[in-house]
Amino acid sequence: MKNMKVIKLFCLLLFLFVSNWTMAESITSPNGQLQLNFSVNAQGEPIYELSYKGKAVIKPSKLGLELKDAPGLMNGFTLADTKTSTFDETWEPVWGEVKQIRNHYNEMVVTLNQKAQDRNMIIRFRLFDDGLGFRYEFPLSKNLNYFVIKDEHTQFAMAGDHTAFWIPGDYDTQEYDYTESKLSEIRGLMKVAITPNSSQATFSPTGVQTSLQMKTADGLYINLHEAALVDYSCMHLNLDDKNFVFESWLTPDAKGDKGYLQAPCKSPWRTVIVSDDARDILNSKLTLNLNEPCAYEDVSWIKPVKYVGVWWEMIAGKSTWAYTDDLPSVKLGETDYTKTKPNGRHGTTNENVKRYIDFAAENGLDQVLVEGWNEGWEDWFGHSKDYVFDFVTPYPDFDVKMLNEYAKSKGVKLMMHHETSASVRNYERHMDKAYQFMVDNGYNAVKSGYVGNMIPRGEHHYGQWMNNHYLYAVTKAADYKICVNAHEAVRPTGLCRTYPNLIGNESARGTEYEAFGGSKPFHTTLLPFNRLIGGPMDYTPGIFDTKLEFMGDLPHGQVQTTLCKQLALYVTLYSPLQMAADLVENYEKHMDAFQFIKDVVVDWDDSKYLEAEPGDYITAARKAKGTSNWFVGGITDENARTSNFTLDFLEPGKQYVATLYADGKDADYKENPTSYQIKKGIVTNKTKMSVKLARSGGFALSLIEATPADKKAVKKWK
Repeated sequence: MKNMKVIKLFCLLLFLFVSNWTMAESITSPNGQLQLNFSVNAQGEPIYELSYKGKAVIKPSKLGLELKDAPGLMNGFTLADTKTSTFDETWEPVWGEVKQIRNHYNEMVVTLNQKAQDRNMIIRFRLFDDGLGFRYEFPLSKNLNYFVIKDEHTQFAMAGDHTAFWIPGDYDTQEYDYTESKLSEIRGLMKVAITPNSSQATFSPTGVQTSLQMKTADGLYINLHEAALVDYSCMHLNLDDKNFVFESWLTPDAKGDKGYLQAPCKSPWRTVIVSDDARDILNSKLTLNLNEPCAYEDVSWIKPVKYVGVWWEMIAGKSTWAYTDDLPSVKLGETDYTKTKPNGRHGTTNENVKRYIDFAAENGLDQVLVEGWNEGWEDWFGHSKDYVFDFVTPYPDFDVKMLNEYAKSKGVKLMMHHETSASVRNYERHMDKAYQFMVDNGYNAVKSGYVGNMIPRGEHHYGQWMNNHYLYAVTKAADYKICVNAHEAVRPTGLCRTYPNLIGNESARGTEYEAFGGSKPFHTTLLPFNRLIGGPMDYTPGIFDTKLEFMGDLPHGQVQTTLCKQLALYVTLYSPLQMAADLVENYEKHMDAFQFIKDVVVDWDDSKYLEAEPGDYITAARKAKGTSNWFVGGITDENARTSNFTLDFLEPGKQYVATLYADGKDADYKENPTSYQIKKGIVTNKTKMSVKLARSGGFALSLIEATPADKKAVKKWK
């Protein structure tokens, strides 16, 4: 009798288990270290979980979408079909950190049937050695054709109160300093983390942005983001800080809706990158691999660029974008600038631009950015103005034809600037004419900007409508063989693989904030773990006058780094678009240090991360495209440290001239930021390096294959 009761109890427990869970489907990564489980529970809710080397990364988490004016895609599902496959290819990016990228994953595609609504939803999982990507797919059916997303309810259930490196969730800006805290501390720190911006819309006391980098107590590094953001709203994460469960939070439109879809269609990929080695997060190509191959047959016109420009002096406040102070308002086509008095502080004059062209030509730089060249800057911001710029009419002191011819004679190109003042309808109204103007006048790259609140009014920078605009601008530019560097646009999600003329973005807190009050010393040790997971950033490094002494008695801030850390950023912050951002006269005072900026390239055959810890330090080594030369950069946070590494990535049997640009013995980012020392010597792949970094300091190292003359003239490294 007792045994019978035990059997009945066992059967009851088995029934309860089976009634709550269907048989789990699972796949592992190619190397077997990651495992994904998927199931549908008794309520018909899709559930997934992820583990790494047996440790929980994502605990059981729900998937689904809530629809407006229609039953949701959240429950009532049964598992109709499961298909698994393996994919392995190697592809070459047009530009990048490495010459070749391996795209190797195991895939599971589950088809879910919602019987009550007679419709299907597909969830596609791809498991790589470095993480997971999954997305929703909506096949065309009579009951799922046009639909509106009210909310997406994708969950990421964390296994503990992890340390997170985060910025506030915001529909309009990513230009925040990072905060390091436990997940449970986000709510209490949010108010301080939200700092003023020209356009912002925070939404929750526990809302954060992707890419979100975390570290667990047992040493796992976890990164949450999205890939291939096309015709969809940007995803933020909202945290249930009692249970440590993140849930997707999409950017709404002016009506509060989160997305308008037409089947067949798909969502962006939701991504989880994980490793027990921080360097693997930086090495991950998962985001790129989840994007489609290059959309262009001819990519010969897409070239990485190193540039200077008339920009920093205006950011710092020494000069202005505006031509005159006489005009309280401007009407394009009606205002006659020849009848106004120049303010004497306009930055983009013929004379000043020629000075930058000369400097670029003398030092092997490719282009010169010119901002404030076109009419309309006197009242460009804060008025919700529709017809704000026409992108083709220069100020009286900017001779387009003459400057183009002068630049061409020097072997340099000018870089266009299109500030839209967030008046997107106006930009699209003028876009073809503006791009043709660029072609006619020798420009092949444009820095665009979206400062301020959006027009159409009520739209946000990261909503579906704006995301479609950003991609439209890139593809339209490709028709004219123009590369785009969009500022204030949505954060990148790997679309540069498909559209490689998207050569850069800002979409984070860049160098300009060093003039506005500074960024935390650990900021640039976090950007590669957070912002750069989706694509390169136009960070604009290279400030030598870190105390901004060129401003004299004018109000100014101070850059929170040493000079050598500024050099190191050309290596640690990967971008095919790198600016030497300081003034010409500030470089001319330190041409021995500027030599590294001249030498360092912006396109690579290989990259290795030698040391890395988010929020603390990064040391990266990169091999220049088509050569044997390497460049190394190392940075640290507010703590001084010593970087120790071996040059074992160099080719065996070869000798290299090493030139080290390091913080001086008395260097300090606050007190003595421009103290540096330069050391040169012959090294091999067996040479061991030990470099001291000051507080918020860094070092840069060039490794150039030695010529016979070098071997005679340069001493062995000691």
